[in-house]
Amino acid sequence: MINVTKDWNNKQKNLKVYLLNQKTFIKGKNLLLEMHSLLHDKKVYNTSIETIYDNLWDNLQEKTCKIISNKETSIIWNIWHITRIEDIISNIIMGNKETIFNKEIQGKLNIKIKDTGNAMAYSDIELLNKNINIKALKEYRVKVGKSTRKIIESLEYNDMKIKVTKEQLEKIKQNGGVTNDSKSIWLLDFWGRKNIFGLIMMPITRHQTVHLNDSFKIKQKNNNRLP
Repeated sequence: MINVTKDWNNKQKNLKVYLLNQKTFIKGKNLLLEMHSLLHDKKVYNTSIETIYDNLWDNLQEKTCKIISNKETSIIWNIWHITRIEDIISNIIMGNKETIFNKEIQGKLNIKIKDTGNAMAYSDIELLNKNINIKALKEYRVKVGKSTRKIIESLEYNDMKIKVTKEQLEKIKQNGGVTNDSKSIWLLDFWGRKNIFGLIMMPITRHQTVHLNDSFKIKQKNNNRLP
């Protein structure tokens, strides 16, 4: 089973070095695109190469997607969580535009939740697992990935130092990206202390690998045990 690649830590270290040096910035951006492609469906980069994300879905039973692990997360929740966060960060902050998520997308997903899911209780995750349209979730992630790809491609070296604005944080609240629950609202403070470079390092890259790894663990433990 493919997992998050063993050399990911080295990629992350190199990414930091390359992006912060004007002479190696283009090299860093290309590395970022490579890393981002691995975290998404191969449709995002129009490639035939199987990605880490593709491998997660390979022979994955729907029942397995909905199992809630001892960390009180499910594969469905993990994919929603990283996709919604990427949508918020890449579009509202990095791209200064609207998120992919809107009422139409929400309707297709068949869910009431708008936020990242940080404050969801066990029962909330059960409801998410039960109601969500998995095909629509996959389609939403592809759209988010394609949007982020364009934003990354347009980045310039001087963009790395751009800081998150109060207006952008307020827009995240208005967009429904966070709730007033303490387990959710803290994200605004966390993101608000970063610049574009910091957001690329976490959550655009590192954060997604953590949750994909958790998803692989759920799959590995349960997929072959189900009837």
